[in-house]
Amino acid sequence: MDHPYLTQEHDMFRRALRKFLEQEAVPNFDKWEEDRLIPRDFWKKLGSQGYLCPTVPEQYGGAGVDFSFSVVVNEELERVGSSLVGIGLHSDIVVPYLLSYGTEAQKNKWLPGCLSGDVITAVAMTEPAAGSDLAGIKTTAVRDGDSYVLNGSKTFITNGIQADLILVACKTDVNATPPHSGISLIWVERDTPGFSRGKKLDKVGQHGQDTAELYFDDCRVPALNVLGEEGRGFAYMSDKLQQERLIVSIAAQVSAEQTLHDTIEYVQQRTAFGKPISKFQNTRFRLAEMATEVDIGRNYIEQLVSRHIAGEDVVTEVSMAKWWITEMAKRIVDGCMQLFGGYGYMEEYAIARRYRDIPVMRVYAGTNEIMKTIIAKRIGL
Repeated sequence: MDHPYLTQEHDMFRRALRKFLEQEAVPNFDKWEEDRLIPRDFWKKLGSQGYLCPTVPEQYGGAGVDFSFSVVVNEELERVGSSLVGIGLHSDIVVPYLLSYGTEAQKNKWLPGCLSGDVITAVAMTEPAAGSDLAGIKTTAVRDGDSYVLNGSKTFITNGIQADLILVACKTDVNATPPHSGISLIWVERDTPGFSRGKKLDKVGQHGQDTAELYFDDCRVPALNVLGEEGRGFAYMSDKLQQERLIVSIAAQVSAEQTLHDTIEYVQQRTAFGKPISKFQNTRFRLAEMATEVDIGRNYIEQLVSRHIAGEDVVTEVSMAKWWITEMAKRIVDGCMQLFGGYGYMEEYAIARRYRDIPVMRVYAGTNEIMKTIIAKRIGL
């Protein structure tokens, strides 16, 4: 269907981006999966073409466009593969914190590198004992003169191995009541003494995306690196989670669409008992069911993106989209793999990668169980 918020300018932008990715990403993607890393030179190529952080205002060197261009970028990256998820996290999850709450000094210091790809960002919320329960984090930051001293650890951090600038959620007041009112956000740069990285985590899927453990051992950070006001970190994170979860929903939707597209092509070529398997009633019915679910997801996403761009509060609906579309995508890839038969279990087929990559979408940016908790609360339960 047509995106109601996109224009001819967006179509031109998409065609240019898709051509760029076909030249620079598609031929190299298998190698990146093997290396368990998206190389920094690809980040810089994205930056040189203006594909990083498109919503950054012109005064800082960006294009100053709205979120609709970010939707195009995230859709095209996902069509290549889910391991490119860290690029969207950088452009549309971490950098917006800097734009919304950063000081002019922070913006002028870091935004140029974020745009060029010289500065890769990450956000460090999750801890070994605190995932979706952000109020339960244990990492602390104690004020000491014109610095904060951080102690603690983070895990499952996207871009964790390569990140040059990390937004760390920490407790600046361990005695705050309620607990979440003591959370602050602090920027930590890569060479800060006391900051170290653990091993690159060996995940089931999204192999090309570097994910790591991070450690802070008497890590001394300038007080100027605090984002916004001390103690306002939980409020800032809550404000930005709407867009983060919308981006996850978009990725899951595109992954389901691409999987369905590949499967429809396959069943028309693959023969059994003397005819294409697309001629069998079971195949046709299963694909008809899946096409319906995928179309429902696309229609829901389209109106949500439009409302988000308009500045509406769509937290309830985004929570609905995040849980339903990620679950739908998992159902689609599972059903499609069955239609591929044994070939679907072979690494040479893209569906095998999708089968590994999609399930974790139900976990990050808040588990689907948390999404249902949010929905229940917001409908008055």
